[in-house]
Amino acid sequence: MRKLFFALITLSFACLFSCNDGEIIDVELDFENDFFAKPCGTSDLIFYKTKNDPSESLSVVIKSLTLDEILTFEGSETLITKTGNAFNYRTYSNEKINGNDLFCNDIPPSDIIITNNYDSTCDAEIMVTLTEDDNDGIPAALEDINGDGNLENDDTDGDGIPNYKDADDDGDNVLTKDEDLDKDGDFTNDDTDGDLIPNYLDDDDDGDGVKTIDEETNTENQNPTDDITNPDVGPDYLNPDVANTDTPATAYRKHTIIKTYFVTLMLKGININILSQDVLDFGELSDGKTSGSRTVTPDFN
Repeated sequence: MRKLFFALITLSFACLFSCNDGEIIDVELDFENDFFAKPCGTSDLIFYKTKNDPSESLSVVIKSLTLDEILTFEGSETLITKTGNAFNYRTYSNEKINGNDLFCNDIPPSDIIITNNYDSTCDAEIMVTLTEDDNDGIPAALEDINGDGNLENDDTDGDGIPNYKDADDDGDNVLTKDEDLDKDGDFTNDDTDGDLIPNYLDDDDDGDGVKTIDEETNTENQNPTDDITNPDVGPDYLNPDVANTDTPATAYRKHTIIKTYFVTLMLKGININILSQDVLDFGELSDGKTSGSRTVTPDFN
């Protein structure tokens, strides 16, 4: 799985403007790289970031856009462009501010005192990148079985789900995460039948001629790990002395695929009297909804 690290990076930029007396004043805005999202009404969305000491906020309202729209698309990457958005930079006399209380209210909270409010229109480019992973304990880079650098064409069990998204790489109804028998984090050294194929890629783990998926003698619940004839040895699929062929499998297990969205925002065309620049990197979206999952059950052939 390609891990995404949302670092707290300081966003700093200097803004210069001329006062009536000709004096040049330095204004420095220091915000962390993360920004947050909040619905405004039923159809609009606000992106914002805040800081204390001093208390300041940056915000931009995107019309006719919801967070669900951003986090729902086909493919691995999409660019959303919105023009004519309302941008604000504000300062406050409050010692501390809470972003959840500041925005999208008809009447600002009575205890919030805005000392400066700079506004402008701007254009927004929202880049959304989706990564998916099976969260099976094997890094995605190691699931490139054929070594060609393309994870999409590595599908050991041929169920239509690439290994890096497949919670059961060998299609034996034993989840890959459960095939690290010695729990040492190395899936390659678990080879019950000694055929040089690690269990997580071996559809007959004990080499008894009966596929692991078919070694369900009692439950037939798409989980061979709880079918145990001899407790001293363990599950039947790891016991070469048990080769029951009476209960062939009829279905695969449901797979859970973990989804992670990486959202960045670039603002263009901001024009206020303390800031005029072509591009402002607003940072990365920090929100619980940027992670989720989907389920799929492969067709059984």
